[in-house]
Formats: sequence, C-alpha cells, structure tokens
Amino acid sequence: MQKLIEGIHEFQREDFKPLEGLFGQLAHGQDPETLFITCSDSRIDPNLLTRSMPGDLFILRNAGNIIPSHGAGNSGEAATIEYAVTVLGVKDIIVCGHSHCGAMKALLHPEKLTNLPSVASWLSHAETTRRIVLENYSHLGEEELLDVTIEENVLVQIEHLETLPSIASRKRRGNINLWGWVYKIETGQVFAYDVKSKQFISIAEYEIPVPEEVRKRRTSAI
Repeated sequence: MQKLIEGIHEFQREDFKPLEGLFGQLAHGQDPETLFITCSDSRIDPNLLTRSMPGDLFILRNAGNIIPSHGAGNSGEAATIEYAVTVLGVKDIIVCGHSHCGAMKALLHPEKLTNLPSVASWLSHAETTRRIVLENYSHLGEEELLDVTIEENVLVQIEHLETLPSIASRKRRGNINLWGWVYKIETGQVFAYDVKSKQFISIAEYEIPVPEEVRKRRTSAI
C-alpha cells in the first residue's frame, strides 16, 4: 500500500501538472472513440500498450476478457458496453486476449476450480471456446493448446458481442468496428485477427480494413 501512496504523490507532483489542461477538459466529460475489452491480469496496461492518453480509451476488464451473450442474464459487461456504444458513441471495440492467461488455463482444466465456484460459473460464458478447442485441437501440446484457446476465445467473445442489441443495431448501419487482438506479454507483440487469412497476424503487418460506410462514400464519389 505504501508503494501506491508514494505513486500518487509522484503522479500529482510529476505527471499531473503537464496534463493539467487535459484533465481540466476531461472534468467536463469524456469522448473516447474506442472501447477496450481485456483481461483483469495485472500484466496488461491498455494505455501503456497503445500509448494512449487519459480519455482515449473506455476500458472494460474481467477474468478472461469475456462478454456474456445476450440473454445470458444481466451483467456489468452488457451495461458497460451499452453505455459505451449508445451514450459515448464509441466507433471501435477491441477484444484483447493475452499470452499465459490464467482464466484460459482454468477453462482447459475445470477440475482445478473445485474451490472456486464463482470463477467456474463465470467461465461458463466461454464454454463455446472450450468445446471448439477440445474438439478441433486436442492433438496439440499443452502450451500450443493454451495459445489456440486464447485466440479462439477472442473470436468467440466477439461473436457474443454481436448478439447484444446495442451492437447489432450499429453493425447493421455499418458504423461500428469490432477487432480481435492478442497481446504477447513476453515480447510486447500484438497480433490482430485478419478476416481474409482467418489468422492472427502481427499488427505491424496488419492492414486495417476500410469500413463499409467509408467504401460506399468513396464509391459514390467516383
């Protein structure tokens, strides 16, 4: 705790002053363009990873970067997403998994959750991920299996996102973009899901697709 208190003093003394004008503006409201959904894991810092400033990202974190699908019951996740999309009008939503994810390890080994009933219940929202992996990748070794699980879970959670009414309506109008990322803790690399190749590729090689509404505008202008 002492380390955190000292950190607050350092923040107020060294970091806040240069950004005082920005924080003054943010005190009157926020206008983030991106909702960043990731794991609660302490090794991930979305702002550090993306070099973003206060006010740039609306962040949702939980164990395993999981989004319960519509109809799975009321959840803070659904409320947060609805607010981000309907009130804040975010244009992009990123679901970001990460290497060495403890939640995904537990998903593969439910027998280890005997004394963690709440965790087991939460991970039921990733049951589709578990079945996809066990039925299609059982030939892989433990480490490779975990990597595949992390990637597949990102894609499954994006599918869950698309079931939420606030997302579905915006998707129909073509004015929201959903992205799947995986962050590799040990190297700092980020991999993005490429729809064309159906693979996660280094974000350095990733070509951002032009949204449908932009393509239509460009076509009509020719």
